[in-house]
Amino acid sequence: MKLVVVSAGLSVPSSTRLLADRLAAAVDRKAPVDIQVVELRDLAVEIAHNFTNGFPGPSLAAALDAVTEADGLIVVTPVFSASYSGLFKSFFDVLDKDALAGKPVLVAATGGSARHSLVLDHALRPLFSYLRAVVVPTGVYAASEDWGAEGLPDRIDRAAGELAALMQGLSTTRPASKQTVVPFTDQLAALNISPSGV
Repeated sequence: MKLVVVSAGLSVPSSTRLLADRLAAAVDRKAPVDIQVVELRDLAVEIAHNFTNGFPGPSLAAALDAVTEADGLIVVTPVFSASYSGLFKSFFDVLDKDALAGKPVLVAATGGSARHSLVLDHALRPLFSYLRAVVVPTGVYAASEDWGAEGLPDRIDRAAGELAALMQGLSTTRPASKQTVVPFTDQLAALNISPSGV
């Protein structure tokens, strides 16, 4: 299975990339995957050119193909003005509108304060629902104070398990019990009723 990680971090090193790497490693522990990372920082110029000329450059084209062909995605963005970054949104704006239909996606974000954690449900989840992706129930937000604190590893592990299960096509619900189909005429006969109702 192929897992593509889209990281919109801007600095080097980046807490956004760190979170992306931890999530990818957790998925790989649950179900071995081939991991490819797409660093949007490196594609910023080609993304801008795609908007002005309508064609992706070679690096952007390769990244768009990787996302389209992936069995699952991890998408991680820093929070700017209480939402995803403009670079993050621009990448998904140039992606084909059907590329994510039915694709499992784990959403994650980083920010300086826990106050921005609602970005997962108020910005990222609606964006990927609009793109018809299947967003895993657990999103992961990491504020500055979360690194090294309790809770973040558990959220990473839970979200990774959900993504791995979706990528494998597994259901977390119990399988339906087998039921025997009894023909309608046999059911009527058991009630001493003839099919004609007479």
